[in-house]
Amino acid sequence: MTNLLPRTHPRRPAAKPPRERTWKHLSPLLRLLILTQLAFNVGFYAVLPFLAAHLGTAIGMAGWMVGFVLGLRTFSQQGLFVVGGWLVDRYGVRPVVLAGCLLRIAGFAWLGYAQQTWAVIAAVLLIGFAAALFSPAVESEVARQAVAWEAEGHGPRTRVLALFSAAGQAGAFVGPLLGALLLAVDFRTACLAGAGVFVLVLTGHVRLMPQHIPGRIRTLGRGGLRTLLRNRRFLALCCAYGTYLLAYNQLYLALPDEVQRATGSQSALSWLFALSSLLVVFTQLPLTRWAGDRLDLRRSMTAGLLLVAAGFAVVAAARPAGWTGIAGLLPAAGYVVLLTLGQMLIVPAARAWVPDLAEDGRLGLYTGALSSVSGLIVLIGSSATGSLLDLGLPPAVPWLLLAAVPAVAVALVPRCAEGAGGADPQR
Repeated sequence: MTNLLPRTHPRRPAAKPPRERTWKHLSPLLRLLILTQLAFNVGFYAVLPFLAAHLGTAIGMAGWMVGFVLGLRTFSQQGLFVVGGWLVDRYGVRPVVLAGCLLRIAGFAWLGYAQQTWAVIAAVLLIGFAAALFSPAVESEVARQAVAWEAEGHGPRTRVLALFSAAGQAGAFVGPLLGALLLAVDFRTACLAGAGVFVLVLTGHVRLMPQHIPGRIRTLGRGGLRTLLRNRRFLALCCAYGTYLLAYNQLYLALPDEVQRATGSQSALSWLFALSSLLVVFTQLPLTRWAGDRLDLRRSMTAGLLLVAAGFAVVAAARPAGWTGIAGLLPAAGYVVLLTLGQMLIVPAARAWVPDLAEDGRLGLYTGALSSVSGLIVLIGSSATGSLLDLGLPPAVPWLLLAAVPAVAVALVPRCAEGAGGADPQR
């Protein structure tokens, strides 16, 4: 019994897939899931970017406690994705998504009214665990539907996953803008508005999500985790993807340090983050279409990792000059652009690859494990990479070492099985 299409799909020898807009050919279920990702991120980013300031000022937490609370949220989300994925395989997409929505509504509402440390921690854990439920459910079903979409001859599955990524990034761009407006009232209003977004998502899924999705069969047996840990190709993919996430995490660690050095403040960070978001929103689909015509999944990830490495190398090359002001921001902007271009190649390719590597009936588990294993790599690696900035090394050396990490990770990318999603050999 299986919930996936065969790992190797015969390709139609006919001409290339038509160039009509991807959205036009999506099933109602795929459209619902992609819009869900957009709404999830709007609700999430309307609150979470402002949480640290709220905890430090309104609640009066010490700095170490603020960091601890934020770390707990990340752990309860990324660390438990594998649990959410297992629950999806066991109980199906609909009940797990609905449970996740209910928990996030409760978590945001609780956070808005929480005034004591224990209440804040409980609300944050609830918010994180909610994402650990519905994110693997949505992501695994989008990946499974993308494989079916590809098999029907619409084009590479990465186009669907690119649209999914672009929708999420659009939500990440709109959410903070909404949150900033709501903070003019107070933090509680932002939290309740975030909860309201998830009420809308919950209502939409109650009405539109099928009770049973054709082709998905629940897995009742045990032993999936043991098989996963013996799947060397999947673990290699997790390591390569985790290396990308570690590099992406430098947006919040190395980049602020560089902006501070160049301008004397971190005010330009918001513009660089906006640049990254807008690049994804407006160029993700064209870039994925271009890559899908020319690159298989392995080459897409390889090219993405090399672009990420090039972003660090740009800053390393410019650091000895010691530029400041606007000129000093140019290397940082180059880093952001190259990192984002690499992200747009890596993320759809990695998500598209998981169905080919997953055990039959375990796509949710493997989708969750991709995030959990990668998150563990980031947790371990962040301490090491962060210390580079405090060792008093020559200016270019930390950035050169950071560039070496994704460059070396190219060797970790597994080989594609024949027929795996990516460039069509007929093209």
